[in-house]
Amino acid sequence: MIRAVMVINTQGKPRLTKFYDDQPPEKQQELIRNIFGVLSSRAENVSNFIEAESFFGPDTRLVYKHFATLYFVFIFDRSENELAMLDLIQVFVETLDKCFRDVCELDIVFNYSKMHTILDEIVFGGQVLETSSAEVMKIIEEISKLETASNSISLVPKSVSGWRSR
Repeated sequence: MIRAVMVINTQGKPRLTKFYDDQPPEKQQELIRNIFGVLSSRAENVSNFIEAESFFGPDTRLVYKHFATLYFVFIFDRSENELAMLDLIQVFVETLDKCFRDVCELDIVFNYSKMHTILDEIVFGGQVLETSSAEVMKIIEEISKLETASNSISLVPKSVSGWRSR
């Protein structure tokens, strides 16, 4: 099971966090600080896999990828495959790149709800739902079409709106 997903910038500011087990906000902030401390002190040429038992308890692993100014982090238990989690980060980033045309930190900050929607299509409740970036994009495009259609629906009937203009 995936325990948490985080996107943290190189200054340690969390840009996206999703915890799949119940953690009080104070504990979440402490975990983010501790994980960033470990990630920022690691050399570029070391493994992207870290034992996370000191953060989340026994049998917990952490995998991350560093892209530009962002760390993409997945924390999971031993029931998940480490390489599959690394690949899932790649699927997440590829999907973001397709949605935002070379995703950057500002895209994440200003499209917060879309980021969560994309993540929820890939991982929901700590379980992997989809591993294909193309399939996730189809779903996101459908959601966008539905949002556009719902925004164009007028809640006021035309006969009433005509009456108001007189």
